[in-house]
Amino acid sequence: MASPLENLCGQGKPLRSEPADGNETQGLIRTGVARLTDASNPDLALESRFDLAYNAAHALCLAALRVKGFRAANRYIVFQALPHTLGLGPEVWRVLDKCHNTRNLGEYEGLLDVDERLVKDLIDATRKVADALQLRDPK
Repeated sequence: MASPLENLCGQGKPLRSEPADGNETQGLIRTGVARLTDASNPDLALESRFDLAYNAAHALCLAALRVKGFRAANRYIVFQALPHTLGLGPEVWRVLDKCHNTRNLGEYEGLLDVDERLVKDLIDATRKVADALQLRDPK
């Protein structure tokens, strides 16, 4: 029986199978952790902190997917796959989903509307991803 991630592979589907690359994974983790650290700096503009935290979340979620031997065809799937890559539930991926939509509005329509609460929730969710990921051997 195929895993949920394997079921998302194939022509026109959001994932493809690709052997994990330890160097790539370590680089994603390294940049994700660095961005997450910087996102917590209250001296930065709120929008900058949001961008840093969102990109940290994406890098760490992508690393989790790569550890499993898959590559994403789009940004969003790395968040949707969290239950299958790191066992994280809706309290994490729903925050990341909201932030993905917020990021898209900012990137594509110039409507980046963030507040302290959203940035705090994003940082907290990203820390949960980082904690779960660092418990696994990324090689």
